[in-house]
Amino acid sequence: MSNMRAVEITRPGGPEVLQLTERPIPRPGLGEILIKVAASGVNRPDVFQRMGRYPPPHGASDLPGLEVAGTIVEGDFSGDNSFRLKTGDQVCALLAGGGYAEYAAAPLGQCLPVPKGVSVIEAAALPETFFTVWSNVFDRGQLGRGEGAAHENLLVQGGSSGIGVAAIQMAHALGHEVFATAGSDQKCRACEALGARAINYKTEDFVERVRSFTAGRGVDVILDMVAGDYVARELDALAEGGRLVLIATLGGSGATIDFGKVLRRRLTVTGSTLRPRPVAFKAAIARRLHEVVWPLIEAGKVRPVIHEVFPAAEAAKAHALMESGAHIGKLVLRW
Repeated sequence: MSNMRAVEITRPGGPEVLQLTERPIPRPGLGEILIKVAASGVNRPDVFQRMGRYPPPHGASDLPGLEVAGTIVEGDFSGDNSFRLKTGDQVCALLAGGGYAEYAAAPLGQCLPVPKGVSVIEAAALPETFFTVWSNVFDRGQLGRGEGAAHENLLVQGGSSGIGVAAIQMAHALGHEVFATAGSDQKCRACEALGARAINYKTEDFVERVRSFTAGRGVDVILDMVAGDYVARELDALAEGGRLVLIATLGGSGATIDFGKVLRRRLTVTGSTLRPRPVAFKAAIARRLHEVVWPLIEAGKVRPVIHEVFPAAEAAKAHALMESGAHIGKLVLRW
C-alpha cells in the first residue's frame, strides 16, 4: 500500500474546506519514525491554518494536525532514542504538521510512549497541550522557581480549553494553587473538578477575584491566550516578581502597558510559539514530560480530558465545535 487517507485544507475558509482525500504515505527521514495513526488531536492552530492565518513552517506537511497517537511501523532509531522506542510500540507524537492522516512521520525525539493506563485514542490528546504547558508555565514562567518557590500559584485564562485543562491538572498535581477563568458556570465547575478555583469572566472581574483569593497578594504566573486589553489587567493581577506568559492573541496583538508597574514590581512579560522550534528543543521538553508528568498520568493524578471523539471524515464538525467554544477539554479524530 502506497497511499493513505488524509484530511486536507482545500482552500482557506470555514470548516467545510476540510475534505477527506488520498495522499502518498510519507517516508521517514533521518532521525524520524513512521506512525500508523490511531487518532489525531484537534487544536486551535489547526483552525488558524485552515483559515489561512497560520501557515506551516518551511518543510512541514501542508496537512493540518500537530499531534497523533498510534503504532510505530518503521523508522531510524540510531539517534537519541531516550525512551528506547522500537517498531511495534504505541506512541504519541508532537508534529509540525501532517497529523490529520492515517500515517505520519515524526522526529524520534518528539515521540513519547503512551502512558500506562491511557488508551491510544486518549493519548492523541496529550502532546500539543502538554508540550505547550510545560514549555510556557514551567520553563518560561518558572512556576515553582520564582520568589515564592514551591508556594507559587498560577492563573490560567481559558481554563476549560485543551491547554487550560492540561495546565490546571499539571500545576495542581505538582502542588501549586491554581485559579482559572471560564465563560460559563458549567465550565467553571469543570475547572474546579480538575483542581482550580474558578472565575466566570463574564460575570466576575478576574483581577478582583484573584486578589480576593490571595489576600491581595496576586498570582505568580499567568498563562494567557487572549492578550489584547487583558494584558494591562493581568499586570494588576500579578504578585511582585510575577510572570505573564502569552501563548496566543485571541483578543488582539496590541496592548497598552504601564511599564512603571513592570519596573516597580519586577514583573516579566514573555511569550512563545512552539511549532517552529527545533527538534532538539522539543525533545528536551519530551524528556522532562516523561520524567515529571508521565508518572502523574500513570498514577491517575493527571488525565486526558476529551470532550468528543469524531471519525476523521468528520473533521469539519470537530472544527465547527471548536470554533463554537462549547467544548470542555480536547477534541480528537479517530482513524
